[in-house]
Amino acid sequence: MRHKKNAVSDVLPRPQGLTLYYDERKKSIKSVRISAYSQTFFLRIYALFPVPRRRFSLPFSRRFAIMMHMDNEKDNFREESAETHCMLCPVKCGANRSVRAGYCGVRGMNIAKYYLHPYEEPCISFAKGSGTIFFTGCNLKCVFCQNYEVSRAERGMPITPARLADIFRELEDAGADNVSLVTPSHLIGDIEKAFKIYRPKIPVVYNSGGYDDTESLKRIDDYIDIYLPDLKYVSPFLSERYTGRADYFSVASKAIKFMARKPLLFDEPAEEKNGDKPRGKMLSGLIVRHLVMPLGVNDSFAAIKWFKEELPPSAYLSLMSQYTPFGKIEKYPELSRPVTAREYDAVVNEAFALGIENLFIQKRSSSGEKYIPSWDY
Repeated sequence: MRHKKNAVSDVLPRPQGLTLYYDERKKSIKSVRISAYSQTFFLRIYALFPVPRRRFSLPFSRRFAIMMHMDNEKDNFREESAETHCMLCPVKCGANRSVRAGYCGVRGMNIAKYYLHPYEEPCISFAKGSGTIFFTGCNLKCVFCQNYEVSRAERGMPITPARLADIFRELEDAGADNVSLVTPSHLIGDIEKAFKIYRPKIPVVYNSGGYDDTESLKRIDDYIDIYLPDLKYVSPFLSERYTGRADYFSVASKAIKFMARKPLLFDEPAEEKNGDKPRGKMLSGLIVRHLVMPLGVNDSFAAIKWFKEELPPSAYLSLMSQYTPFGKIEKYPELSRPVTAREYDAVVNEAFALGIENLFIQKRSSSGEKYIPSWDY
């Protein structure tokens, strides 16, 4: 192998936390920066580098400085190596995502599309649209997912945190009313890095399936203005049958309570329509989405009851009628049809009966393939 003399770090894939500084004039390594994570790799790298062993000795003061640096790096080790033993989402699969995909189906960060989305809740899409970024992969395996090929990571373009920061800027420049991160739960580490490069000047929306780890959410909570999670099921039977996670409700309910701490804030409405003030654009808050499922009315009742009893009055509920038979539902005959008007109306009436005022209701015409994005990558 032919080695570059002026860039030792380019010679060999360097373990995180180890930095070698090469003195080109003396043709030797002049200093070493090593963390606790790199100790086990030290001797192997020592043997592989084409540097005479007699040149690799360090004075006592330098060795002492290395040991001190190792102690200082120990606190950063767990965070730096999060994706080498991934614990970002509630699955806690522990995958080394630098080598193989996790339960979510991806190794790094990939996107399928980013654009101005016109079909979200009115206060989210608002005027020009929500600057929506569709990430690939998912920590849920919903058999009916309308974005099946994206959630199963069958397509997508790899991007870096720096590129994601550039996309934030592009969406802002295009006039987006917010930046919406769709299915971000398994990518919080990379998203955090992107926010540190550039923080959008418009509201940031965290749009997830609700199956989120609260400790991971804390890492980016200061960057998030609006939470837009699903509350898919209450029944562990349904969540296990359709999503593969019997613990869905116990996890999602805890995460949504954490999200509910965001204060409710809208911009000032520009005008009044028919004597009623429009809601305007949401700047901060929580909207909980619930998709009404075929034969799922009783579970919807349970979800609405939990919403009313456990969340503050400032939270919004969005009842969706858009279920469309998609995905891999051959083994689930009950999912082979759309939701009926009778089923959806029963759920809406239950919400009204419980006194839920902050409520979004979806038109029955909102279901169908025309509302599913065409993927770019």
